[in-house]
Amino acid sequence: MTEEALARLETVDYRFCANARCDIVYFSATGSCFRTTDIRVPVWQKLPPGRRVVCYCFGESEASIRAEFDLTGRSKAVQRIREHITAGRCACEVRNPRGTCCLGDVMAAVKRVESQLAAPPSPDVVTGVSDVS
Repeated sequence: MTEEALARLETVDYRFCANARCDIVYFSATGSCFRTTDIRVPVWQKLPPGRRVVCYCFGESEASIRAEFDLTGRSKAVQRIREHITAGRCACEVRNPRGTCCLGDVMAAVKRVESQLAAPPSPDVVTGVSDVS
């Protein structure tokens, strides 16, 4: 959190909001909240898909996963993160704005990228022609 946001921090339980249409990241039952502008790192759940950082400890992003697919036909992001976790290098509770392990998010990101690559291109992309009248 930014220095200004930390000055407003109360000793209450906060919940995380993953809704992409909402700029609130953390909120409490007392009405206290922190918005994306109060957080020092981009919160991937609040950003448009494509280039979002998904793993805050080891820098795995949708763009790096996509680049690995383009280069090798697969992504080893999940395997790399599992190895880091086994070695005790993970700090998701501190680095990830959600405060939990990112492995499930990375698995989902790999599947998203893989399914995007497997989907046939739309006719507009293939021909470069638009169907606008």
